[in-house]
Amino acid sequence: MHNCEIAALQSPQFVKYYYSGMQSSRNLSPSSTAETSGLRFNRFEWAGAFGDLGTLIPFVIAYIALGHLDPVGIFLSFGLALCATGAYYRTPFPVQPMKAIGAAAATQAGITAGTIYAAGLITGVIWIILGITGAAHRIAKLLPRPVAVGIILGLGIGFMLEGVRMMASAWVIAVFALTLALLLIDSRRFPVMFLLLAGGAAYQLVLTPELLDQMREIDPHLRLPAFTWPEIGMKELGLAAVMLALPQVPLTLGNAIIAVSDENNRIFPHRPVTEKQVAISTGIMNIGASAIGGVPMCHGAGGMAGHVRFGATTGGAPIILGMLLIVLALFFGSSIETLLKLFPAALLGVILFIAGAQLALGSCDFSSEKNERFATLVTTAFAIWNVGAAFVAGAAILYALKRGWIRL
Repeated sequence: MHNCEIAALQSPQFVKYYYSGMQSSRNLSPSSTAETSGLRFNRFEWAGAFGDLGTLIPFVIAYIALGHLDPVGIFLSFGLALCATGAYYRTPFPVQPMKAIGAAAATQAGITAGTIYAAGLITGVIWIILGITGAAHRIAKLLPRPVAVGIILGLGIGFMLEGVRMMASAWVIAVFALTLALLLIDSRRFPVMFLLLAGGAAYQLVLTPELLDQMREIDPHLRLPAFTWPEIGMKELGLAAVMLALPQVPLTLGNAIIAVSDENNRIFPHRPVTEKQVAISTGIMNIGASAIGGVPMCHGAGGMAGHVRFGATTGGAPIILGMLLIVLALFFGSSIETLLKLFPAALLGVILFIAGAQLALGSCDFSSEKNERFATLVTTAFAIWNVGAAFVAGAAILYALKRGWIRL
């Protein structure tokens, strides 16, 4: 185990994670507490459940507003995936939209709802095959440690930059929210996520009085998702494979298979996961989502950082968020767009910024060897732009340095 990982496991913050919400844990060592901890649903798990909204909500809004997808299928698939993930892994294991597919779906012409469902189906099949055959684990072993560290660091910085861009939409509320979050980030009495969400909703209602009238018109009623596979034809499959699914594979491998496994095993060594497990669960949830109108999903490392940073320590956090999303989908599906307006973009930016900082701080294991440090920095720079490119560039630079083709 590397020195920085040992330091992280021995840090006061890490010890507090295992002691939170358990009265009996005061008489236990951190290790024994970790070994006996199960699912918890205390106020810290509730606060941590919302730590990944900065990634979830912007992509969901884009899919609904630009892609014209039914919010019922999107929220129901996320809810079911989060509940299953929390129950299986029993850590704050995240479920996020696949970012490359989400960005392409929102910006590229010719991408229909059927194409997005096809992308989820193709992605699901790919990762189940890679997981069952063990190819995901073998590919992961080919990724050198300096490159893996660079990917995590680059993702963290990328999240922070995106958070700053979102915060720029309303600097006053962003500065206030960020200051409040930093002052109370480790408070066990006042979970800061609740304060941010409640304050953001109040701010929006004051700033937009007509939003309150829209809230009063909400009519809860049961609405089931449609079966969407009939919308997938050969044209959609071909377009989805070329434009969406295949370009996403390197990004998913770096961020949602390797990085999230490394992050989970670093923070929760008592509940380790393997790349094979993560690949298979990624495949299952995407095949299921494509059938009910969901969008391509993955287990992003930044999501775990967000859940943990705001207090989550068990699978209770994703289950809490998942149950809320299921209720929203089934009973408030026609009103989801109105409910999303309660969260200002600047507030979501603060949440994303803090999650990114947490993720970047976790990648402190820099090599003492100059060539490997350079490869990490190159990987980081590319990862801020594109994780797939970072994977290739970092590995190529490191190989060239070790062969002596490049001398620093």
